[in-house]
Amino acid sequence: MDNVKKLSVLALSIAAALPVSAKADLLISEYVEGNSNNKAIELYNSGDAALDLTGYKLVRYKDGATNALDMVALDGLTIDAKKLKVIVHPSAEIALGSDVDSSTGNLYFNGGDAVALVKDGAVVDIIGAVPTPSGWGMNTTMQRNTDALSASNVFVESQWKVLPVDTFSGLGNLDGSSAPTEPEAPAFTCTGAKITPIYSVQGAGKSSPLIADGEYASKEEVTIRGVVTARGDSLFKGFYLQEVQGDGSPYTSDGIFVYLGEAAGEEIQPGVEVCVQGLVKEYYGLTQLDIKADKKMEVGENLGAPAATPFYVADGENLGDALERFEGMNVVLDAGSDMKVSRTFSYDYAARRNNMMLSYKAPLMKPTQLYPAMTDEAIALEKKNRANQLFVESDFKAKNGEVPYFPTFNAETGYIRVGDQLTNLEGVVSYSYNEYRLVATNEIVAGDFIREDDRVDAPEVATKGDIRVASFNVLNLFTSDSDVGGALNASCKDQADADASRGCGRGAHTLEDYLLQRTKIVSALTEMNADIIGLMEIENNGFGEDSSIQYLVNDLNANLPAADAYKFIEVADADKYKGEYVGGDAITVGMLYRPSKVEPTGDAFVIETPEQHAMEGVVTRGEGDKLELSPAFDKYQRHSLGQAFSVNGEKLTVVINHLKSKGSGCIEDWANFEDSSDPADLQGKCNEFRVSAAKVIGDVLQDVEGDLLVIGDMNAYGLEDPIRVLTDYDAANSDRDIMTASWTTLGGKVYEREGSKIEKGYGMVNLNTQVHGTATYSYSYNGELGNLDHALANTSLAARVVDIQDWHINSVESNLFEYSSKYTGELEKSENAFSASDHDPVIVALSYPAPKPEPKPEPKEKDDGGSLGYLGLMLLGLTGLRRRN
Repeated sequence: MDNVKKLSVLALSIAAALPVSAKADLLISEYVEGNSNNKAIELYNSGDAALDLTGYKLVRYKDGATNALDMVALDGLTIDAKKLKVIVHPSAEIALGSDVDSSTGNLYFNGGDAVALVKDGAVVDIIGAVPTPSGWGMNTTMQRNTDALSASNVFVESQWKVLPVDTFSGLGNLDGSSAPTEPEAPAFTCTGAKITPIYSVQGAGKSSPLIADGEYASKEEVTIRGVVTARGDSLFKGFYLQEVQGDGSPYTSDGIFVYLGEAAGEEIQPGVEVCVQGLVKEYYGLTQLDIKADKKMEVGENLGAPAATPFYVADGENLGDALERFEGMNVVLDAGSDMKVSRTFSYDYAARRNNMMLSYKAPLMKPTQLYPAMTDEAIALEKKNRANQLFVESDFKAKNGEVPYFPTFNAETGYIRVGDQLTNLEGVVSYSYNEYRLVATNEIVAGDFIREDDRVDAPEVATKGDIRVASFNVLNLFTSDSDVGGALNASCKDQADADASRGCGRGAHTLEDYLLQRTKIVSALTEMNADIIGLMEIENNGFGEDSSIQYLVNDLNANLPAADAYKFIEVADADKYKGEYVGGDAITVGMLYRPSKVEPTGDAFVIETPEQHAMEGVVTRGEGDKLELSPAFDKYQRHSLGQAFSVNGEKLTVVINHLKSKGSGCIEDWANFEDSSDPADLQGKCNEFRVSAAKVIGDVLQDVEGDLLVIGDMNAYGLEDPIRVLTDYDAANSDRDIMTASWTTLGGKVYEREGSKIEKGYGMVNLNTQVHGTATYSYSYNGELGNLDHALANTSLAARVVDIQDWHINSVESNLFEYSSKYTGELEKSENAFSASDHDPVIVALSYPAPKPEPKPEPKEKDDGGSLGYLGLMLLGLTGLRRRN
């Protein structure tokens, strides 16, 4: 408690300013700040008469504050002369003797708060200095010495003795001695108890039949007996019990979770028979038996754990229905379970831990990849997807870079891909945070993943067509960190900003990470064998020798023969921001090409995209006394980059794009009360803002001559509004309007103050849809697949398409194999192309055949007599006849 001494002078000066009462009979005699909600304050009446506590309250000085916050008003309570009263938190696990005078109150102080007893605004007594040193009283019990029982509005450390965390024995006893021990309760036994089968507790519905409608707990305790199948020491605190025989019904579960509120004792192990008694509760959708309070439990012999039950989904039911039938049971996923990986092992932001998500029969597809937003089909698929997911968990949080149930997880041979069928994994079926979870109970090997779409070292399309054009988001390929040595980007304030963890440098912050990232990207680019490559998320740090794009081209060409070498497109000085950059963002789009295959014609061009600038209060939402004025909004998008090429004498214009992301909201999201939630139309935030960009891009490109190919990360799935605007949207045939964003500017001038309705799309062809249909993908988010990366073409270019392929090297792989070492521990990385980024490259093979040379005319042969002969005349006659007909 050295910090208390250091602050004693300051504390005394503050105490002098606090309201002071006359000598008081009521004082604080004990303070408890323990684990979880184990908090208590003991009060002592040192006077000779009973004391009415009306006007008294307990307050706290939060985390060093000098102003008090109210906690518990003591009005209506009394304390007899020379007696104690203990105030405890309502959820505290503190057992008090039957003779202890106690009351509950919302004590929410922590180890960094001073606690004071106040009467009519004046401090009567206090424990802890004001301001309070951080953590001064955390996880401790403090008892006042019996020779210091006088109230003081200044904390005197020497008056108190400090005891270990969760010491409760002195509560209710002025001298700190233990309360009189009550007779020890007899050990709980199930002998003679009525045993309720577990399947009767579970029932055939989503909640237990023993719990009345509208309630969350049964009225009476029940006694169950079963064999332990798994312990829950961290994620779920308790253990799982299962009937040895069960009722043989497919509609009722034979297992249940027993809630202890803590890790089970060592005697609770799989195979041990246990009998418990408690209330049946529905805890946020999980049926459980709660024995936390009094631990009514009898441990029997080890009978051996029952074999895991094969999990299956019956005809006519969804995955959620099936999982409910197995809730609490230990199951195994076998070939008949038909469970596919829909999100590979990676970070789950909702659960705040690494896990994996499975779905039945096939990975989930994003509804707006297959259907327009807000259509009946999209809404139905969204509902179906939510009922078709199972999260695979480990009891303890996985260490960085490790899959607890898959110890041979590695980047070369022990990988997991979306679409793999998972077999031989055992686990108990549980439920929390609105999701079913399978808590793994065994370990699996690489052979337990049945590959339906395994890795391929090179895309098939790489050898097709006369030329190939590719789009590739390279996941923040940054060189500006001082450890790498590249130039600063357009958004950097200085080098320190580039080196900061939350500065302008979004990519690698070590040379080792950067070199791995670049090597993986070069591995992918080499195998793609494209002649024009559009890049997204490359650092916007110019075109000099130390720029990110130059570093990339240098390394790429070092791995290729000279005939296949690349150059990059540099925009004209007049189009550069501050004479160096393409726009003012930290990232930009870029373009590589092979001079041996295609020839740039004319200068590159930049398409500026709209910005959104809305002042505070320009939009309202709500009504009446809930009317709100909007905050200010300033939103930006990356500029697009275009270049015309000559390909075997034909003109091809390629435009690279990277529209606004779906993550942070625009003013339309705020107006719809969707600024802190996912928009109901499933298109992500800032959809109208992306539509504005699509409108500008479409307008600029309407008069392009020759073939046109628009590629890039549009941050819109296949049938979302921006893609429909660029392709075949027609307002006359749509039940829903597509709108642009409000409060937009373009090139520094007002573009649209109010959002406008799009009447007609720009007629481009979605090449993936033309060749493969709508069910294509290049990206995985939240367990759903879809295309954010597109290739759109005018009709003349669409006629040249030989093939198009999303090369699935990233979207279906675990992001633990990506370049960053921040959260991957000792996991060994690979230099191969897999997990080079988070987006798959999309590659288009095109037919641009070389012109055939004109045949040289051959001299005519002379005939004998100047006649063609009878057969020749006959053929000419027939030919003429056919032509006349």
